[in-house]
Amino acid sequence: MSEVRVPARGLVVLVGVSGSGKSTFAQAHFKPTEVVSSDFCRGLVADDVNDQSATPDAFDVLHYIVATRLRRGLLTVVDATNVQKASRAELVALAKRHDVLVDAIVLDVPEQVATERNAQRPDRDFGRHVVARQKRDLDRSLRRLGKEGFRRVHVLRGDEQITAAEIVRERPWNDRTDLHGPFDVIGDVHGCASELRTLLTDLGWTLRYDGAQAVGASHPEGRTAVFVGDLVDRGPDTPGVLRLVMGMVADGEALCVSGNHEAKLVRALRGSKVTVAHGLAESLEQFDGESNDFRKAALAFMDGLIAHYVLDDGRLVVAHAGLKEAYHGRSSGRVRAFALYGDTTGETDEYGLPVRYPWAQEYRGRATVVYGHTPVPRAEWVNNTICLDTGVVFGGELTALRYPEREIVSVPAEQEWYAPARPLAPVGDGREPLALSIDDVAGTRWLESPHAGKVKIPEENAAAALEIMSRFAVDPRWLVYLPPTMSPASTSRLDGYLEHPAQAFDEYAAWGVTHVVCEEKHMGSRAIAVLAQDEETAERRFGIGDGSTGAVYTRTGRPFLADTRPLVDRLREAASPLFASLETDWLALDGELLPWSAKAQDLITSQYASVGAAARHALPAVVSVLERTAGRGLDVARLTEHARRRLANAEAFSEAYAAYCRPTDGLDGITYAPFQVLAVEGRTLASTEPHPWHLAELGRLDAALITPTRHRLVALASPQERAAAVDWWQELTAGGGEGMVVKPAHHVEGRRVQPGLKVRGPEYLRIVYGPDYTDALDVLRDRNLGKKRQLALREHGLGLDALDGFVDGEPLWRVHQRVFAVLALESEPVDPRL
Repeated sequence: MSEVRVPARGLVVLVGVSGSGKSTFAQAHFKPTEVVSSDFCRGLVADDVNDQSATPDAFDVLHYIVATRLRRGLLTVVDATNVQKASRAELVALAKRHDVLVDAIVLDVPEQVATERNAQRPDRDFGRHVVARQKRDLDRSLRRLGKEGFRRVHVLRGDEQITAAEIVRERPWNDRTDLHGPFDVIGDVHGCASELRTLLTDLGWTLRYDGAQAVGASHPEGRTAVFVGDLVDRGPDTPGVLRLVMGMVADGEALCVSGNHEAKLVRALRGSKVTVAHGLAESLEQFDGESNDFRKAALAFMDGLIAHYVLDDGRLVVAHAGLKEAYHGRSSGRVRAFALYGDTTGETDEYGLPVRYPWAQEYRGRATVVYGHTPVPRAEWVNNTICLDTGVVFGGELTALRYPEREIVSVPAEQEWYAPARPLAPVGDGREPLALSIDDVAGTRWLESPHAGKVKIPEENAAAALEIMSRFAVDPRWLVYLPPTMSPASTSRLDGYLEHPAQAFDEYAAWGVTHVVCEEKHMGSRAIAVLAQDEETAERRFGIGDGSTGAVYTRTGRPFLADTRPLVDRLREAASPLFASLETDWLALDGELLPWSAKAQDLITSQYASVGAAARHALPAVVSVLERTAGRGLDVARLTEHARRRLANAEAFSEAYAAYCRPTDGLDGITYAPFQVLAVEGRTLASTEPHPWHLAELGRLDAALITPTRHRLVALASPQERAAAVDWWQELTAGGGEGMVVKPAHHVEGRRVQPGLKVRGPEYLRIVYGPDYTDALDVLRDRNLGKKRQLALREHGLGLDALDGFVDGEPLWRVHQRVFAVLALESEPVDPRL
């Protein structure tokens, strides 16, 4: 018999051609309820297990069942051919999504054997070529299966190995549900060996010595010690703590989980480049005085520590930084990261330390969770969780929890061994930074905005915004800003124009603005780019620990691409001069993603192109009929002229939208045109720096991905500069450009002015108002801009408030109230053509 060891709570993927014996193997080794068969699912959706047309629906059902079982922590076996990488990848992704291990068992039988078996089954009516193709796929897959994310790949070749296989279910290393205690769970020790010996003695443990060194301990009542990690760093005797705990663990008297300080010390001892801070220097210095044998043993011990334990039939969970219920007993990188480091918001407190997500305040799990990591003045229960790090190394106490008695035992520190970076604070019951709740945004709400005044968000607007945010938006930790709507300039009375720069200049002059910036208005898609310089910054500042370093999203918070990482990486590289010149490790940019067709191709095809094509097809025929009618002596001159004019308008309409389309392939052909640096570390530049400064800073960028924003500064008191700006606008629009945006070049004290006025060219407006809009200018000029401008001011102010809040490290839920409000206001009934 040969053992095939599989995860007891994970996913097992059977791989083999039709006729290789997968179903027979599954039936012999697993419960019927543990096996999810593609044939069975095909029968569920089609009443015919051989109906290949039902395969897509069958696999939708299969994936749903697998996902549900994995979520519930049940061993699941997938019985399908799985000879193609794409099929396996979906299953590996499911396992990763549910933080479980996944193994593959390959049943590799000769092609002739599989073919003969299929021939003996009347329900298998496919030919030999199907098995041959599957065998080729399998042979190709065998070379790279080990690199596809499987924990182990078990290959059973031929009937002899398949028959001899014995399935052994391996419990996760963190599964010690068989241990029932009683336990003494001990908080962060941080090198305080003397205090640890005192605490163990007070708890009734008998210490074992080798000379003057404590090397073990036992309890007369058979209690088991459980250490929550962070044995090392900061304190006076890290080797002494390790020597004692290592002995207790080796004797079976204790368990220990890893803390973040052990993880960092392991990297340092291995020679990795780490920042020597937060007490690491003290540990390294103390290790220099130890023997090589001890250093090797300590390194092996710390390196072998797991992230968390599940004990007492699942009633007790111990993890260094705590663990939310969905991660209990799970095995993945993100589970380990949570257990070691907690879940940070990306914000920092007044002491420069990370603000952590208050998972304990929202915890509703059945298991008692005991943890440490963040020092508190005293151990207190919060929702069946308790933090035992009471800051002994900072002069506080070393604390233990007796379980199941729930008795807390503490001993005081002998002295302050290491100065804390901040005063110890309780877990508390107040609102913590990353607690996002529907109650923050639902219903009618009034917001007091420093930049926008008092803003009302009606309930119906909030509901519409919630639909978008909850279903389509990017990770909310990146969503620190949404751009405002923008009003056009007042209606022009000049012949042939609905909008003209003269009106924008006059309005700003009336508002007390002396200089304006005229920016080229790119015909693209509004795009906010939030970029972190590296993964460490993303985790520190935004609380994003999945390896991503930014997001690029639309004006409604939706990601531009299914996978934005390549675009983010290219933007980070392109923006690297800004990180240096602005002395920041993150930044937020406002700009346009070009071309328009990259995001709006479906809209162009279904709406604009169809209108243009229909008009260019129908109107020539109309003109032809009218010309023939005129040839018979009928007076249709006015009708003919009207038709010809409509044809010319249709051609101009088609040329207008075509100017904003260009082919793209992935990121090839896509560019980004930034026009404002919204915020960087410590500064909200959107509110502190004038627009010329932004354009000058962005002008430093010289990368193929970047499209510069052409602009010019205009003194409104100068007729010559006004005229030159009008000429420039006409050149832009005559060349196929959309127009320009006029913005104040300086801040105006004492009043709120429009943040920008768009002045669109006459040909571009055909896209907005229709091909024949120039025939109805008198009607269109009667448009009311009042509500649009009110929205623009309120949304602009709320956006600045959101940026200020994020820069100042306010809780994310407060930042999101303002971001959400911007989106909610977009539901106001306003003419969308404005």
